[in-house]
Amino acid sequence: MKEKNNIPEGKKLSIFEKYLTLWVFLCIIVGIILGRIFPDIASLLDRMSIAQVSIPIAICLFFMMYPIMVKIDFGEVVRAGKTPKPVLLTLFANWAIKPFTMVLIATLFLGVLFKKWIPGIDEGIKYTEQVPLYRSYISGAILLGIAPCTAMVLMWSYLARGNDGHTLVMVAINSLTMLFLYAPLGGYLLGVNSMPIPWQTIILSVSIYVALPLVAGYFSRKQIIKSKGIDWFQEKFVHRLTVVSIIALLITLVLLFALKGEVIIKQPQAILLIAIPLFIQTNLIFWITYGLAKVLKLKYEDAAPAAMIGASNHFEVAIATATMLFGLGSGAALATVVGVLIEVPVMLMLVKICLKTKHWF
Repeated sequence: MKEKNNIPEGKKLSIFEKYLTLWVFLCIIVGIILGRIFPDIASLLDRMSIAQVSIPIAICLFFMMYPIMVKIDFGEVVRAGKTPKPVLLTLFANWAIKPFTMVLIATLFLGVLFKKWIPGIDEGIKYTEQVPLYRSYISGAILLGIAPCTAMVLMWSYLARGNDGHTLVMVAINSLTMLFLYAPLGGYLLGVNSMPIPWQTIILSVSIYVALPLVAGYFSRKQIIKSKGIDWFQEKFVHRLTVVSIIALLITLVLLFALKGEVIIKQPQAILLIAIPLFIQTNLIFWITYGLAKVLKLKYEDAAPAAMIGASNHFEVAIATATMLFGLGSGAALATVVGVLIEVPVMLMLVKICLKTKHWF
Protein backbone atom coordinates (compact mmCIF):
# COMPACT_ATOMS: atom_id res chain seq x y z
CA MET A 1 0.00 0.00 0.00
CA LYS A 2 1.38 3.34 -1.07
CA GLU A 3 1.91 5.88 1.68
CA LYS A 4 0.09 9.19 1.54
CA ASN A 5 0.65 11.95 4.01
CA ASN A 6 -2.34 14.06 2.98
CA ILE A 7 -6.07 13.55 3.34
CA PRO A 8 -7.37 11.32 0.56
CA GLU A 9 -9.76 13.10 -1.77
CA GLY A 10 -12.69 10.88 -0.97
CA LYS A 11 -12.24 10.74 2.77
CA LYS A 12 -14.98 12.28 4.86
CA LEU A 13 -13.84 15.31 6.81
CA SER A 14 -14.24 15.36 10.57
CA ILE A 15 -16.59 17.92 12.12
CA PHE A 16 -13.51 19.89 13.21
CA GLU A 17 -12.17 20.14 9.65
CA LYS A 18 -15.55 20.67 7.97
CA TYR A 19 -16.48 23.67 10.13
CA LEU A 20 -12.96 24.85 10.98
CA THR A 21 -13.60 28.50 10.09
CA LEU A 22 -16.58 28.57 12.48
CA TRP A 23 -14.56 26.99 15.30
CA VAL A 24 -11.74 29.50 14.71
CA PHE A 25 -14.01 32.53 15.12
CA LEU A 26 -15.68 31.00 18.18
CA CYS A 27 -12.24 30.42 19.74
CA ILE A 28 -11.25 34.03 18.99
CA ILE A 29 -14.37 35.28 20.78
CA VAL A 30 -13.85 32.88 23.70
CA GLY A 31 -10.20 33.98 24.01
CA ILE A 32 -11.08 37.69 24.08
CA ILE A 33 -13.86 37.13 26.64
CA LEU A 34 -11.59 34.93 28.77
CA GLY A 35 -8.83 37.53 28.80
CA ARG A 36 -11.35 40.27 29.60
CA ILE A 37 -13.20 38.49 32.42
CA PHE A 38 -10.12 36.87 33.95
CA PRO A 39 -7.23 39.30 33.34
CA ASP A 40 -5.12 37.39 35.87
CA ILE A 41 -5.13 34.39 33.50
CA ALA A 42 -3.75 36.54 30.69
CA SER A 43 -1.07 37.92 33.03
CA LEU A 44 -0.16 34.41 34.19
CA LEU A 45 0.10 33.13 30.61
CA ASP A 46 2.19 36.16 29.67
CA ARG A 47 4.66 35.43 32.48
CA MET A 48 5.00 31.78 31.38
CA SER A 49 7.33 32.59 28.51
CA ILE A 50 11.01 32.34 27.63
CA ALA A 51 12.51 34.80 25.12
CA GLN A 52 9.02 35.84 23.94
CA VAL A 53 8.11 32.17 23.33
CA SER A 54 5.00 31.33 25.35
CA ILE A 55 5.38 27.92 27.01
CA PRO A 56 1.61 27.08 27.01
CA ILE A 57 1.36 28.03 23.33
CA ALA A 58 4.56 26.10 22.58
CA ILE A 59 3.00 22.97 24.13
CA CYS A 60 -0.12 23.43 21.99
CA LEU A 61 2.00 23.95 18.89
CA PHE A 62 3.89 20.73 19.61
CA PHE A 63 0.62 18.79 19.60
CA MET A 64 -0.37 20.67 16.45
CA MET A 65 2.90 19.83 14.67
CA TYR A 66 3.49 16.25 15.86
CA PRO A 67 0.50 14.73 14.00
CA ILE A 68 1.74 16.41 10.82
CA MET A 69 5.35 15.34 11.30
CA VAL A 70 4.48 11.73 12.08
CA LYS A 71 2.59 11.46 8.76
CA ILE A 72 5.59 12.50 6.69
CA ASP A 73 7.29 9.76 4.73
CA PHE A 74 10.89 10.90 5.21
CA GLY A 75 11.81 9.40 1.88
CA GLU A 76 9.75 12.26 0.45
CA VAL A 77 11.88 14.76 2.34
CA VAL A 78 15.00 13.38 0.66
CA ARG A 79 13.29 13.47 -2.75
CA ALA A 80 12.05 17.02 -2.07
CA GLY A 81 15.61 18.17 -1.44
CA LYS A 82 16.47 17.09 -4.99
CA THR A 83 13.77 19.34 -6.49
CA PRO A 84 14.99 22.89 -5.89
CA LYS A 85 12.30 24.95 -7.70
CA PRO A 86 9.80 25.28 -4.79
CA VAL A 87 12.60 26.06 -2.34
CA LEU A 88 14.12 28.71 -4.62
CA LEU A 89 10.67 30.21 -5.20
CA THR A 90 9.90 30.58 -1.49
CA LEU A 91 13.37 32.05 -0.82
CA PHE A 92 12.87 34.56 -3.64
CA ALA A 93 9.40 35.54 -2.38
CA ASN A 94 10.49 35.81 1.27
CA TRP A 95 13.71 37.77 0.82
CA ALA A 96 13.63 39.52 -2.57
CA ILE A 97 9.96 40.58 -2.73
CA LYS A 98 8.16 40.47 0.61
CA PRO A 99 10.30 42.88 2.72
CA PHE A 100 10.16 45.60 0.06
CA THR A 101 6.45 45.31 -0.70
CA MET A 102 5.84 45.51 3.06
CA VAL A 103 7.79 48.78 3.25
CA LEU A 104 5.82 50.24 0.32
CA ILE A 105 2.38 49.10 1.51
CA ALA A 106 2.94 50.02 5.18
CA THR A 107 4.30 53.45 4.21
CA LEU A 108 1.45 54.10 1.77
CA PHE A 109 -1.32 53.21 4.21
CA LEU A 110 0.11 54.10 7.62
CA GLY A 111 2.32 56.98 6.52
CA VAL A 112 0.02 58.58 3.91
CA LEU A 113 -3.59 57.38 3.64
CA PHE A 114 -4.18 56.73 7.37
CA LYS A 115 -1.72 59.29 8.75
CA LYS A 116 -4.39 61.80 9.80
CA TRP A 117 -6.05 59.11 11.96
CA ILE A 118 -2.76 58.25 13.73
CA PRO A 119 -1.91 61.44 15.61
CA GLY A 120 0.66 61.90 18.31
CA ILE A 121 4.03 60.69 19.47
CA ASP A 122 4.88 57.12 20.45
CA GLU A 123 5.05 57.47 24.23
CA GLY A 124 5.90 53.82 24.74
CA ILE A 125 9.09 53.90 22.73
CA LYS A 126 12.20 53.39 24.82
CA TYR A 127 14.35 55.89 22.93
CA THR A 128 14.60 59.45 24.21
CA GLU A 129 13.93 61.15 20.87
CA GLN A 130 10.32 61.73 19.89
CA VAL A 131 9.02 59.39 17.18
CA PRO A 132 5.67 59.88 15.40
CA LEU A 133 3.31 57.02 16.18
CA TYR A 134 2.70 56.17 12.52
CA ARG A 135 6.45 55.62 12.01
CA SER A 136 6.47 53.12 14.88
CA TYR A 137 3.59 51.22 13.28
CA ILE A 138 5.50 51.11 9.98
CA SER A 139 8.60 49.78 11.78
CA GLY A 140 6.55 46.99 13.37
CA ALA A 141 5.05 46.06 9.99
CA ILE A 142 8.56 45.89 8.49
CA LEU A 143 9.72 43.58 11.28
CA LEU A 144 6.83 41.26 10.40
CA GLY A 145 7.70 41.45 6.72
CA ILE A 146 11.26 40.23 7.22
CA ALA A 147 10.31 37.33 9.52
CA PRO A 148 9.05 34.46 7.33
CA CYS A 149 6.85 31.79 8.86
CA THR A 150 8.33 28.54 10.10
CA ALA A 151 6.30 25.83 11.82
CA MET A 152 2.73 27.10 11.44
CA VAL A 153 2.91 26.81 7.67
CA LEU A 154 3.06 23.03 8.11
CA MET A 155 -0.48 23.26 9.46
CA TRP A 156 -1.65 25.40 6.54
CA SER A 157 0.03 23.05 4.05
CA TYR A 158 -1.63 20.06 5.68
CA LEU A 159 -5.08 21.68 5.53
CA ALA A 160 -4.49 22.67 1.89
CA ARG A 161 -3.32 19.11 1.10
CA GLY A 162 0.14 20.24 0.10
CA ASN A 163 3.33 18.19 0.00
CA ASP A 164 4.32 17.91 3.67
CA GLY A 165 7.80 16.64 2.82
CA HIS A 166 8.53 19.61 0.59
CA THR A 167 7.01 22.01 3.10
CA LEU A 168 9.33 20.69 5.79
CA VAL A 169 12.37 21.23 3.55
CA MET A 170 11.24 24.79 2.75
CA VAL A 171 10.62 25.54 6.42
CA ALA A 172 14.07 24.24 7.41
CA ILE A 173 15.87 26.25 4.73
CA ASN A 174 13.92 29.42 5.52
CA SER A 175 14.76 29.05 9.21
CA LEU A 176 18.46 28.82 8.40
CA THR A 177 18.28 31.71 5.95
CA MET A 178 16.64 33.90 8.59
CA LEU A 179 19.71 33.52 10.80
CA PHE A 180 21.87 35.19 8.13
CA LEU A 181 19.54 37.68 6.39
CA TYR A 182 17.19 38.87 9.13
CA ALA A 183 19.53 41.33 10.86
CA PRO A 184 21.24 42.97 7.85
CA LEU A 185 17.99 43.32 5.88
CA GLY A 186 16.08 44.62 8.90
CA GLY A 187 18.85 47.07 9.76
CA TYR A 188 18.85 48.39 6.19
CA LEU A 189 15.08 48.81 5.92
CA LEU A 190 14.67 50.33 9.39
CA GLY A 191 17.75 52.50 9.14
CA VAL A 192 19.12 50.98 12.35
CA ASN A 193 22.91 50.85 12.65
CA SER A 194 22.98 47.84 14.93
CA MET A 195 19.89 45.69 14.70
CA PRO A 196 19.70 43.09 17.48
CA ILE A 197 18.96 39.49 16.57
CA PRO A 198 16.67 37.64 18.98
CA TRP A 199 18.85 34.52 18.87
CA GLN A 200 17.10 32.90 21.82
CA THR A 201 13.67 33.39 20.26
CA ILE A 202 14.72 32.06 16.86
CA ILE A 203 16.55 29.01 18.20
CA LEU A 204 13.97 28.19 20.88
CA SER A 205 10.97 28.58 18.58
CA VAL A 206 12.53 26.51 15.79
CA SER A 207 13.58 23.85 18.32
CA ILE A 208 10.14 23.57 19.93
CA TYR A 209 7.95 24.11 16.87
CA VAL A 210 9.99 22.17 14.29
CA ALA A 211 12.89 20.10 15.65
CA LEU A 212 11.15 18.49 18.65
CA PRO A 213 7.99 17.32 16.84
CA LEU A 214 10.13 16.30 13.86
CA VAL A 215 12.34 14.01 15.95
CA ALA A 216 9.35 12.65 17.90
CA GLY A 217 7.43 12.07 14.67
CA TYR A 218 10.30 10.33 12.90
CA PHE A 219 11.11 7.85 15.66
CA SER A 220 7.53 7.12 16.72
CA ARG A 221 6.49 6.59 13.08
CA LYS A 222 9.35 4.18 12.56
CA GLN A 223 8.54 2.24 15.72
CA ILE A 224 4.76 2.09 15.16
CA ILE A 225 5.08 0.90 11.55
CA LYS A 226 7.61 -1.70 12.65
CA SER A 227 5.36 -3.09 15.40
CA LYS A 228 1.85 -2.55 13.95
CA GLY A 229 2.37 -2.28 10.20
CA ILE A 230 1.72 0.49 7.69
CA ASP A 231 -2.00 -0.31 7.31
CA TRP A 232 -2.74 0.06 11.03
CA PHE A 233 -0.60 3.21 11.16
CA GLN A 234 -2.54 4.92 8.36
CA GLU A 235 -6.05 3.64 9.07
CA LYS A 236 -6.07 3.85 12.88
CA PHE A 237 -3.24 5.94 14.31
CA VAL A 238 -3.06 8.77 11.77
CA HIS A 239 -6.85 9.10 11.59
CA ARG A 240 -7.09 9.73 15.33
CA LEU A 241 -4.22 12.21 15.33
CA THR A 242 -5.91 14.51 12.81
CA VAL A 243 -8.43 15.57 15.46
CA VAL A 244 -5.58 16.19 17.95
CA SER A 245 -3.90 18.58 15.53
CA ILE A 246 -7.08 20.61 14.91
CA ILE A 247 -7.96 20.78 18.64
CA ALA A 248 -4.41 21.98 19.41
CA LEU A 249 -4.85 24.74 16.80
CA LEU A 250 -8.12 25.86 18.38
CA ILE A 251 -6.68 25.87 21.92
CA THR A 252 -3.72 27.90 20.61
CA LEU A 253 -6.18 30.48 19.29
CA VAL A 254 -7.97 30.74 22.64
CA LEU A 255 -4.63 31.27 24.40
CA LEU A 256 -3.39 33.83 21.85
CA PHE A 257 -6.52 35.94 22.10
CA ALA A 258 -6.68 35.59 25.87
CA LEU A 259 -3.15 37.03 25.88
CA LYS A 260 -3.63 39.75 23.28
CA GLY A 261 -7.39 40.32 23.20
CA GLU A 262 -7.17 43.21 25.66
CA VAL A 263 -5.36 45.16 22.94
CA ILE A 264 -8.43 44.87 20.69
CA ILE A 265 -10.69 46.24 23.43
CA LYS A 266 -8.41 49.16 24.29
CA GLN A 267 -7.21 50.18 20.81
CA PRO A 268 -9.74 48.99 18.21
CA GLN A 269 -9.04 51.86 15.79
CA ALA A 270 -5.28 51.28 15.85
CA ILE A 271 -5.80 47.53 15.37
CA LEU A 272 -8.00 48.13 12.31
CA LEU A 273 -5.65 50.69 10.73
CA ILE A 274 -2.63 48.39 11.13
CA ALA A 275 -4.55 45.26 10.07
CA ILE A 276 -5.58 46.68 6.67
CA PRO A 277 -2.04 47.02 5.17
CA LEU A 278 -1.00 43.71 6.78
CA PHE A 279 -4.01 41.99 5.20
CA ILE A 280 -3.23 43.50 1.78
CA GLN A 281 0.45 42.55 2.05
CA THR A 282 -0.39 38.96 3.00
CA ASN A 283 -2.71 38.53 0.04
CA LEU A 284 -0.34 40.25 -2.38
CA ILE A 285 2.60 38.00 -1.51
CA PHE A 286 0.37 34.93 -1.66
CA TRP A 287 -0.84 35.74 -5.17
CA ILE A 288 2.62 36.73 -6.44
CA THR A 289 4.12 33.45 -5.22
CA TYR A 290 1.12 31.39 -6.32
CA GLY A 291 1.28 33.00 -9.77
CA LEU A 292 5.02 32.39 -10.07
CA ALA A 293 4.44 28.76 -9.09
CA LYS A 294 2.00 28.50 -12.00
CA VAL A 295 4.55 30.07 -14.38
CA LEU A 296 7.23 27.66 -13.14
CA LYS A 297 4.79 24.76 -13.70
CA LEU A 298 5.00 23.48 -10.15
CA LYS A 299 2.59 20.84 -8.95
CA TYR A 300 -0.24 22.10 -6.76
CA GLU A 301 1.18 20.17 -3.79
CA ASP A 302 4.33 22.32 -3.99
CA ALA A 303 2.72 25.58 -5.14
CA ALA A 304 0.28 25.87 -2.21
CA PRO A 305 2.83 25.65 0.64
CA ALA A 306 5.32 27.85 -1.25
CA ALA A 307 2.70 30.60 -1.52
CA MET A 308 1.63 30.27 2.11
CA ILE A 309 5.19 30.34 3.45
CA GLY A 310 5.61 33.68 1.70
CA ALA A 311 2.28 34.99 2.99
CA SER A 312 2.67 34.13 6.68
CA ASN A 313 5.00 35.54 9.33
CA HIS A 314 7.09 34.39 12.28
CA PHE A 315 5.40 36.71 14.75
CA GLU A 316 7.39 35.58 17.85
CA VAL A 317 10.62 36.76 16.25
CA ALA A 318 9.00 40.02 15.10
CA ILE A 319 7.58 40.74 18.58
CA ALA A 320 10.89 39.92 20.27
CA THR A 321 12.82 42.22 17.92
CA ALA A 322 10.30 45.06 18.27
CA THR A 323 10.53 44.78 22.07
CA MET A 324 14.35 44.78 22.01
CA LEU A 325 14.57 47.71 19.58
CA PHE A 326 11.69 49.97 20.60
CA GLY A 327 10.23 48.70 23.88
CA LEU A 328 7.27 46.57 24.90
CA GLY A 329 4.81 49.48 24.99
CA SER A 330 5.83 50.90 21.60
CA GLY A 331 3.71 51.23 18.49
CA ALA A 332 6.11 48.87 16.71
CA ALA A 333 5.41 46.15 19.27
CA LEU A 334 1.66 46.75 18.86
CA ALA A 335 1.94 46.35 15.08
CA THR A 336 3.64 42.98 15.49
CA VAL A 337 0.88 41.88 17.87
CA VAL A 338 -1.70 42.75 15.19
CA GLY A 339 0.19 40.31 12.97
CA VAL A 340 -0.58 37.62 15.54
CA LEU A 341 -4.27 38.52 15.67
CA ILE A 342 -4.93 38.35 11.92
CA GLU A 343 -2.56 35.47 11.07
CA VAL A 344 -4.84 32.47 11.55
CA PRO A 345 -8.09 33.83 10.06
CA VAL A 346 -6.27 35.17 6.98
CA MET A 347 -4.24 32.00 6.44
CA LEU A 348 -7.39 29.87 6.73
CA MET A 349 -8.94 32.04 4.02
CA LEU A 350 -5.90 31.39 1.81
CA VAL A 351 -6.13 27.65 2.50
CA LYS A 352 -9.70 27.71 1.16
CA ILE A 353 -8.54 29.65 -1.91
CA CYS A 354 -5.85 27.02 -2.54
CA LEU A 355 -8.33 24.15 -2.31
CA LYS A 356 -10.75 25.88 -4.69
CA THR A 357 -8.02 26.63 -7.26
CA LYS A 358 -6.30 23.25 -7.11
CA HIS A 359 -7.42 22.51 -10.69
CA TRP A 360 -5.23 25.37 -11.96
CA PHE A 361 -2.13 23.20 -11.55
